[in-house]
Parts: sequence; structure tokens; C-alpha cells
Amino acid sequence: MNQALYFEEIGDLEIQCHLCPHDCIIEPGERGLCDVRKNINGSLVSESYGLISSIHMDPIEKKPLYHFYPGSHILSIGSIGCNLNCNFCQNYEISQTSIDDYFTGQYYEPEEVVSMARDNSNNLGIAFTYNEPIVFFEYMKGIAKKSKDLGMKNIMVSNGFINQDPLNEILPLIDGFNIDLKAFSDSFYRNITKGRLDPIKNTLKAIKKAGKHLEITNLLIPSQNVKIAEFTEMVKWIRDELGSDTVLHLSRYFPMYRSKINNTPLELMFDFCETAKQYLDYVYLGNVTGCESQNTICGECGKIVISRYGSFIQKNGIDQEGKCIHCNNKIVIS
Repeated sequence: MNQALYFEEIGDLEIQCHLCPHDCIIEPGERGLCDVRKNINGSLVSESYGLISSIHMDPIEKKPLYHFYPGSHILSIGSIGCNLNCNFCQNYEISQTSIDDYFTGQYYEPEEVVSMARDNSNNLGIAFTYNEPIVFFEYMKGIAKKSKDLGMKNIMVSNGFINQDPLNEILPLIDGFNIDLKAFSDSFYRNITKGRLDPIKNTLKAIKKAGKHLEITNLLIPSQNVKIAEFTEMVKWIRDELGSDTVLHLSRYFPMYRSKINNTPLELMFDFCETAKQYLDYVYLGNVTGCESQNTICGECGKIVISRYGSFIQKNGIDQEGKCIHCNNKIVIS
């Protein structure tokens, strides 16, 4: 356990956490909604500090990040806990649990993680992923600073539900983000995830303003977030607030956790992909095998510059400066 940041005492050993927009008021001996930040005698403790549930060398495309050092690999780590409670969670075994209920995993000091990342040949850096990295903020910060000092890249795969002050603190340490924009409806966020939409929009704008690499994932769930008018509003907002070159991943839903809704139909995936392409330059389909919409297409000449099949990638159509070899058009690649 480790002393947590971003909380205040509000009397009688009661504290309020200010890491995320829940701003949980926590009684002694209780935890916040994330289930891993606990009030111990009037002080907030990060119970999951150092606990790693998953650690792997992954292709960068798996995050998913398609325009950030494509073809590279990155050491990816996750812990437990989450500050949202989605009934369709794809990683519920580690995200919807607490220290009391999680018995596997190992503890690593930040220096050990950084050493593993440094000693892996052809490793880009460290990705904070699998569960929600916001809830292990202090651990992520400690690792990211040491990794950054050694010239490695840091990636954060997140739901974006974080308050502005901690976001401003972590922004200089993170090079690339994939933010899960689950819907463009506040009622969806409140009823399905127990969160809110506006804080995620603010996070996206702050990442863009900071000049960091940003990609967005939207999981398409039948009957939940697939109203075409709402989706169109979302992609227009992305274009207007973040830029038409913002990469959007549309991911196919499969039943998981407490959700029993059937798989997203492929026809819906393709239809929404075509709608998004009317407003955004780079739109990809995820969880769809063998789909041409996983390839990067030059917006000028229409030729494939990066082809993908699962984790297999070929960069035959793009030069080292990120330009299309067919027409010299600049592709947005970090």
C-alpha cells in the first residue's frame, strides 16, 4: 500500500478523493468507487500500488494505436480496479475487483518494471493498460517518470474519467493515448457506466491541446449506443474539437460480464464506419477479422500505405518521413 495523491480531509477522519470526477467521500475503513483507494485512519491509500495483474510484450496495434510507431512492440502492464462500472466490461476479472478478492498477480517496484522495459530489445517503452490506469495513478506516475528519463515512450489506454489537476500532472509523462469514448450520451454514461460524458470530453480536449498523440476507441453495442444521429454528432464533435485527422477505432462488441446483448452485427459495423469516414480521415474496425478497414489508406491517392491482418503489419506504402510513396502525401503518423 502507498500514500495516495489528490484527497482532502473533510472532518472526523472522513476524506474526499479528487483523483476523478466521482470525488468520492470515503469513511474510515471504506474504499472509493474504484475499489482500490481506501481511507485508512483519515489518509487515502492506493492499495493496488505495485500490484501487476498482467504484463506482456504487445504489438502497439493491440492497444489499439495504429498511428503511433506502427509495427513496434511495447511492454504492457495492468493492475486491478476501475473508476467506471460498465456492465459490458471486457476485462471485468481485473477491473471490477478489489484487493480482498484478487489473489493472483505479483508486486513490482517501479524500478523493476522500467528495468524490464529497458532490457527488452526493440521495445518502444511502457503501456499502462488492461485495467484503468487512472486508479493506479501514483504507480503509473512513478514508472512513467523513470521510463521517460531513459528516453522510452509511455502509453496510457484509459477511459479518460479523470480530474483536470491529476491529468495535467501526468500529461508531460505520457506520449500517446487511446481514450475509450463509450458513447456520446450523458444518460448512457450515468446509467451504464456510472460515469459522466463531459469529463471525458474535457480529457480529450486537454490531450489534444497538450500536443500528445491521441486515438479514440468506440465500442459499438447494439441497442445501447448505436443511434445514428448520436453517433454522427460524436464524429462531428471529434472533427470540430480534435481535428479530422484524429484516429477513431470502432470496436465490435461481444457479450461479456453482466451484458447478454448479442454480438454487434457486421453490417452495423460497416455502416457506422462509412458514416465516420464522412467526417474523419482515419477510421478503423476492431474485433473484425480480415477486414480491409484495418488498413491505413492515403487520403490523397486512395492507395494502401499500411496493411494489417490482426497483429501482422506491412508498411510497404509509406516512407520513413510518413509520406505516401505513391503520391508523397503526408500521413499523420507519430
